[in-house]
Amino acid sequence: MSDASPPRFAFVTSDRPEAIEAKTRLVARYGEVAEDKADVVVALGGDGFMLETLHRNLARRRPIYGMNRGSVGFLMNDYDEAGLVERIAAAERAVIRPLRMTATDIHGASHVALAINEVSLLRQTRQTAKLRISIDGKLRLGELSCDGALVSTPAGSTAYNLSAHGPIIPLDAKVLALTPISAFRPRRWRGALLAHTAKVTFEVLEPGKRPVSAVADNIEVRDVLNVHIAEDRDIELNMLFDEGRSLEERVLAEQFSD
Repeated sequence: MSDASPPRFAFVTSDRPEAIEAKTRLVARYGEVAEDKADVVVALGGDGFMLETLHRNLARRRPIYGMNRGSVGFLMNDYDEAGLVERIAAAERAVIRPLRMTATDIHGASHVALAINEVSLLRQTRQTAKLRISIDGKLRLGELSCDGALVSTPAGSTAYNLSAHGPIIPLDAKVLALTPISAFRPRRWRGALLAHTAKVTFEVLEPGKRPVSAVADNIEVRDVLNVHIAEDRDIELNMLFDEGRSLEERVLAEQFSD
């Protein structure tokens, strides 16, 4: 992107009418190029659509600037059609590294998926899940009876992880959250903070009686036997946030909210 010319935008939208209408107005005002030729991808929707856009651009690694045209907008900037070039030029950059999930199912098949927010293990039936947890090859919890458990990135720590009473993590903390979901036994176990280099392994106990699914953001694998999770240091995703409204600031502010 040349300093002498404005950035080339690709506008992508969720299926919400307000997002589609916003794209029409923005394209008329700023022009548009194909997503693979853009300097910046502008995502119009909510947080779920932002995750979809990030996943779609894993290989391209173009910066993504979101504007809220959805119901939840923690990962989005406020919607404003004016001054887009200037806002993006002054934007603060957040670098996100995803988690890589490798799950083996009861048929022996291996499934690999990336998660920007979290990898979750969830019970599939009325029976509680029983999980064994190892960190870096060392057994840490022999049996956890629960509805599930998750490993969250700092960027995802304010999403499902927070709803499961996990900790909010600053982006530069270099840690991951390991959080139980409705732990039954040990009842008082609240999870753990792990180094971002940690390799987490879940083993499903009694998989026939207590089936478990593994979910990396929106990709689900049913009837898993074991799940390995580690940060993928080879992938960097760039998100752009308005000046003074960085993702780091939002994560910090969330810790003081009601």
